[in-house]
Amino acid sequence: MSWGKPENLPADARTTVVIPTYNEADNLPALVAELLALGVAGLTVLVVDDNSPDGTGQVADALAGRFPGVVSVRHRPEKQGLGRAYVDGFQRGLAAGADFIIQMDADFSHPPEVIPTMLNLMRDYDVVVGSRYVAGGRLDERWSWWRRLLSWWANEVWSRTILRLKTRDITAGFKCWRRAALLGIGLERVACNGYAFQVEMAFLTERLGYRVKEIPIYFEDRRIGQSKMNVPVKLQGAVDVFRIWLRHHGATRHE
Repeated sequence: MSWGKPENLPADARTTVVIPTYNEADNLPALVAELLALGVAGLTVLVVDDNSPDGTGQVADALAGRFPGVVSVRHRPEKQGLGRAYVDGFQRGLAAGADFIIQMDADFSHPPEVIPTMLNLMRDYDVVVGSRYVAGGRLDERWSWWRRLLSWWANEVWSRTILRLKTRDITAGFKCWRRAALLGIGLERVACNGYAFQVEMAFLTERLGYRVKEIPIYFEDRRIGQSKMNVPVKLQGAVDVFRIWLRHHGATRHE
């Protein structure tokens, strides 16, 4: 698949990239530089920082000062969880008038160069997912066999079986959302606050009948820093799958 500038968007389309951060001071400047180098018209970056002790918030402020009107920062008083960070960022992007909202990690596990292709596909879809588990998708070769097995089991065996989802990579954190899809999902009813947030959003997306397109990505292991994924987070995510079904199996779109 070839990447390039989006050609199918209205000239005045506005896109917000939401990046939650916690101790990503070393990654953030390079990531923002790559995003702005894409040359996507109307693209802005919103950093949602949970009072990172490594100074990520201050780094983000410096970037906002360097790129006024393009980079902005949402400072939260403490670490409140990935799900709350995304909901906060999505709501702020919607309030600012974004037509499309992209979610991605700050650690370069999600390739920025895929974003123009995601945006091109938004003409025909409501959500485009950067997927590790469709044809052409790949995991970093440095992943251990145990980590690969756990990721496959969480997606293919546990979550997809219980929730009966068609999407292959339901824990994916790299997505492009159409404004109407996020409004129809109703972010105020999204409850999961860890990595199960991704599963909950995937379930609501399919349950409410939104059009989903998965495209293959190479999922690179983080370049700098340490992963926030640990055993308690994984166990909580497994339990949350049942809560997601109970909470939303009768969900309808918000008007």
